[in-house]
Amino acid sequence: MNLNLKDKNALICGATGGIGKASALALAEEGVNVTLVARNEDKLKKVLEELDHNQGQNHGYLVADFSEPASLKEKVEEATKTKAYHILLNNTGGPPGGKISEAKTEEFEAAFTQHLICNHILVQALLPGMKERGYGRVINVISTSVKQPLDGLGVSNTIRGAVANWSKTMANELGEFGITVNNILPGATATGRLTDIIKNKANKTGKTEEEVTQAMQSAVPAKRFGQPEELANAVTFLASEAASYINGINVPVDGGRTKSL
Repeated sequence: MNLNLKDKNALICGATGGIGKASALALAEEGVNVTLVARNEDKLKKVLEELDHNQGQNHGYLVADFSEPASLKEKVEEATKTKAYHILLNNTGGPPGGKISEAKTEEFEAAFTQHLICNHILVQALLPGMKERGYGRVINVISTSVKQPLDGLGVSNTIRGAVANWSKTMANELGEFGITVNNILPGATATGRLTDIIKNKANKTGKTEEEVTQAMQSAVPAKRFGQPEELANAVTFLASEAASYINGINVPVDGGRTKSL
């Protein structure tokens, strides 16, 4: 299958680790010009060195903090003055865990800003270039909680659902321009986020991290955690020309853990 991604331009958020980094590496291997986005410049420089440059790509990075949407807007709008993007991967770390009944209103506000508002800022900035070229791929890394809320992740469950509905609405509006908007729903994936979740569960339950890990893996039909590269494969396909008629959907990449259809 020819994905026809060579010479496309991609803006990859949360690009210094986990799913974001794996997606940046995978897209670069397909000949994509990748712009990495994260808040730590030293880590961005390290990932930049790891990207495939063998096809003459022009990679770069933006230092941006999703807790500062005004600054993000300014930086991405400046970036689009010199480059039009075909692909946007919206991806940022999830909110802290905890019961929704105990969550502070400030936690909802912060998560809404980092996940929905910043996603929206990025789409609006990249949209003119996508429309002009008749090609756009907006891919949002959310969570399987949009299909089945997860215990102990009250704020995340709430905000992820909002992002999924925002995404579906955007897909309905932009499809006629050759732009697709889809969501990747990771299950338990071997990232720093999962490590934190395991530690928190162990602290609250009195179990060891090994016991928590085994219990979480046993709930997955595949009996293991996913790898960031497996999520990146799904991202790469959805970013390609081969996925041009896939629009407005949620794609669980979770080893079969989600019990709903």
